Amino acid sequence: MSDSFHFGISPLFQGLEEREIQSVLQCLSAKARDYQKGETIFHPGRSVKEVGMVQAGRVHLVKEDRWGNAALLSTISMGELFGESYACVGKPLPLRAVAAEECRVLFLTIGKVLTTCSSACRFHARLIQNLLSILAGKNLFLAQKADILAQRTVREKLLNYLFYQSQTHGSAVFTIPLNRQQLADYLSVDRSSMTVEMGKLCKEGILKVERNRFELL
Repeated sequence: MSDSFHFGISPLFQGLEEREIQSVLQCLSAKARDYQKGETIFHPGRSVKEVGMVQAGRVHLVKEDRWGNAALLSTISMGELFGESYACVGKPLPLRAVAAEECRVLFLTIGKVLTTCSSACRFHARLIQNLLSILAGKNLFLAQKADILAQRTVREKLLNYLFYQSQTHGSAVFTIPLNRQQLADYLSVDRSSMTVEMGKLCKEGILKVERNRFELL
């Protein structure tokens, strides 16, 4: 797998220079591991002490019910973290982290992120500040998803999601990181019903769709 990842793209290391990042990585006992598509990274019901950072590929966070039905909660892209909230509080994971494609994940020991040390303590203040910012952003994301799922119809859920994506990209034209089944799972709706509504929106001149590229008209 390619080693072209630059740590500076990660929000966790925002404001740190390359030499400072390397010092922090050594302090946090960072270690990387490669995963194949579909391989489980974090298992539900298990406690985690490490935070995962995606260095290549993408990771899906999936919630499964007792009957084995899966709902896609979010997609973690390159440079982003996952598992940080549960690692901070030491609670078992209620979800599964799965490699959405071939990927590489860097693991950071959460206890060392939250505790200063003699070798990198002057960098830790910025590191903790960045971590708090990431956690706050995740809370806003969850509030956004709750708003989407609170909509009563498939059409309203789909449009709400697309409006949020348009705002995030700052454009009426945008690409989402989900295929049709993943989008249906994210919205907690039936795929065929969602496809029908998508077709209606296109016929009504509200939407243009080309695979995972959308344009709100």
